[in-house]
Amino acid sequence: MSTATTHPIDEVLPTPRLAALGLQHVLVMYAGAVAVPLIVGRALKLSPQEVALLISADLFCCGIATLIQSLGVTQWFGIKLPVMMGVTFAAVGPMVAMANAQLGAGATSPDAARAIFGAIMAAGVISIIIAPLVSRMLRFFPPVVTGTIILVIGISLMRIGINWIFGNPVGPTAPSIINPDHAKWLEDIKALAGAAGS
Repeated sequence: MSTATTHPIDEVLPTPRLAALGLQHVLVMYAGAVAVPLIVGRALKLSPQEVALLISADLFCCGIATLIQSLGVTQWFGIKLPVMMGVTFAAVGPMVAMANAQLGAGATSPDAARAIFGAIMAAGVISIIIAPLVSRMLRFFPPVVTGTIILVIGISLMRIGINWIFGNPVGPTAPSIINPDHAKWLEDIKALAGAAGS
């Protein structure tokens, strides 16, 4: 008598492990869904109320995308797997650059936001159109390629995180005053970096 083996993707994990991994999935999604609007909202010089609205809209859209992916809508949309859709950090750099360019050209914050949202919607339509072609190209992107891309995204966001931690008044996301508790340490690091660069 042969026993049927279950593929790891279809395996149902024990409840404690399933709960831990599910919580991890929710936290990872939620962190991105809040951090990205904070970064972009600060770059657009939005008020705290507008940033809160942006975060709410972001979480709402994440919920809709999660339902579409989990339940599936026709054979063309949704992978029908229990996944939570979050926000990618890959687009943060271009969105911040667009905000800076629009505001630098004299546009108001709402106009700059509309330009970014329009670009995102156009990119979404293009992504839907080319998705079948890209799915056939996945064999050309082994884990080392995708891992490197994720690493580069993380490194590009380190500056923003450091600005947040130390209150460094540089960059679009930084507060305007330095935390006095970290001011001396930050000056020491700047001096050390300057000495190493010369």
